[in-house]
Amino acid sequence: MPDHVIPAPQVPTIPTADGGAFPVRRVYCIGRNFAAHAVEMGHDPDREPPFFFQKNPDNLDASGEFPYPPHSSDVHHEVELLVALKSGGKNIALGDALDHVWGYGVCLDMTRRDLQGEAKKMGRPWEIGKAFERSGPVGPLRPVSEIGHPDHGRIALVVNGETRQEGDLNQMIWKVPEMISYLSEYFELQPGDVIMAGTPSGVNAVERGDVMEATIEGVGTLSIKVV
Repeated sequence: MPDHVIPAPQVPTIPTADGGAFPVRRVYCIGRNFAAHAVEMGHDPDREPPFFFQKNPDNLDASGEFPYPPHSSDVHHEVELLVALKSGGKNIALGDALDHVWGYGVCLDMTRRDLQGEAKKMGRPWEIGKAFERSGPVGPLRPVSEIGHPDHGRIALVVNGETRQEGDLNQMIWKVPEMISYLSEYFELQPGDVIMAGTPSGVNAVERGDVMEATIEGVGTLSIKVV
């Protein structure tokens, strides 16, 4: 095999609760997966099915800090469940989907909302609003062997002591097995793929100096400072 002509990039990883590291291959994000959030974004969840977009694997960041990004004055928080896959395939049956999950974590889908809005108006892709450096703060992953498959429980985000987002995992329009099965019809899923499972209503702007605390019952708590 020919030698690399430049140094090979490092494989992005997410820490695990036991001190290990989970290598990340792809990041799939589901949009408008909580009905109340779909409504607050101006859409009808009964008529418009959820859809997927992607972040880059190295957008995920476990440092505990979120640098306020350039070229935006309206950056929003979105607390989400992260699903980490240990195996994959094509056309995965709904009943087999959870067998492919290694574990779960708490994450944030930070969004340059003003840039995303401009892209929407022009019918352009959203990457400029979603897939920027360190736009995916994430906490340690916990394995299925420890916590099972969380399908209910409080999901919330608090900023400077004020609750901004609050919901329950059972309010997700598409459940985790459905997301995995659906994605596998369009992509060949692989070990190391992760899914960000959508956010409840209450998304709002952050400023430098804010402290965000994201919690998912049974999964964990993630504290992030905006710098």
